[in-house]
Amino acid sequence: MQNTPTTTLGYALFATRWLQAPLYFGLVAAQGVYVYKFFKELWTLILMCVSGHATETYVMLAVLKLVDVVMIANLLIMVIVGGYETFVSRIGLQGHRDQPEWLSHVNSNVLKVKLATAIVGISSVHLLQMFVDVHHTSHHALMWGTVIHMAFIASAAILAYMSGPMAAQSDRGHADRGHADREPAGHPQVTRPQPGQETPAATLPRPRRPEPVSLSEPDADAEARIRAAGFPARKLLEDFDQQHPRGFDRETVARLGKADFVAARRNVLFVGPTGTGKTHLAIALGVRACQAGHRVLFATAAEWAVRLSDARAAGRLDAELASLDEHPLLIVDEIGYTPFDAATAGLFFQLVAHRYERGSLIVTSDRPLGRWDEVFGTSAPAMVDRLAHHAEAVRLEGDSYRTRRATAVWTD
Repeated sequence: MQNTPTTTLGYALFATRWLQAPLYFGLVAAQGVYVYKFFKELWTLILMCVSGHATETYVMLAVLKLVDVVMIANLLIMVIVGGYETFVSRIGLQGHRDQPEWLSHVNSNVLKVKLATAIVGISSVHLLQMFVDVHHTSHHALMWGTVIHMAFIASAAILAYMSGPMAAQSDRGHADRGHADREPAGHPQVTRPQPGQETPAATLPRPRRPEPVSLSEPDADAEARIRAAGFPARKLLEDFDQQHPRGFDRETVARLGKADFVAARRNVLFVGPTGTGKTHLAIALGVRACQAGHRVLFATAAEWAVRLSDARAAGRLDAELASLDEHPLLIVDEIGYTPFDAATAGLFFQLVAHRYERGSLIVTSDRPLGRWDEVFGTSAPAMVDRLAHHAEAVRLEGDSYRTRRATAVWTD
């Protein structure tokens, strides 16, 4: 049991983070100043153009100044929203249609890299202004402007390089904590079966049902997302027959049931023979993601092939891939049952490459990744490399559940 005074002191220190809240409201006021400055510069540019006193160089410098103001305002909003979310309190934008794409995976490390790249962009605009107005800029100012800009680029490159090991260390830390504490308080512990023992049933924890207060809009929205996902049937983790597969990682599936992998833009791979429950688990995780506020889209590999081929034939493949970004989770079922030609395999590679670190994929297949060349040919290595980089793999072993039931009925 923790020492009460120590715990109270820790909570008190943690509560001091709210002292930063007024700072972010001050930055909001600063953003208002930049809005005023933008429209003032724009009005001046319009007056100069209308009066005929605006030269080409003046217009270019004025436009660059406007771009500079917008980029600084973008930097401000990134610091305001990302910094508040990271260091003060959750904003709770999950499911909001205008949620920034970077906010779901923002942390202090990501924020530093994005700020560094934004500063490089602002510095680039300043340097371009100096070169456009080179006749009124001294060689000394040009030299030091270039040196400072290169220093910004080097700093951003170093931060980006360092962010990889830091993020990997953070992921390992989260994974270690996840292994140490799989279940919340009040839930039964998930136990691993010892060799020779039968697998206990119903070890996947059932989610705690909310108290029925009233018909809430989020519940209606979740049902709408489930209907729009295109699931062939509604499957739940609680209904999965855990005694059927001879082996699969129950703890990993239970952790995936929290749907945190969607916000983290991680992938999930279910691999195993036909009839072992891969599609059931994929749909069940998709339902959980819908309930967590994410839009999901389900289709078999053959259906995805038709959809992407039609988009390519219509000349709108890039637009189709971009439109799929509205769905944080895509489910590709039954990879491996039918081999694809080189053109179709290339379409799947474009889908996986486009989703890489941008959105989550759940994939089910009857063969391990090492044999995907049998399905996708020469596109397989590059596709597997991107798909498996940030992925949880669950292998199911056993005979077909459907065949087992049919055999039981026949013998009876």
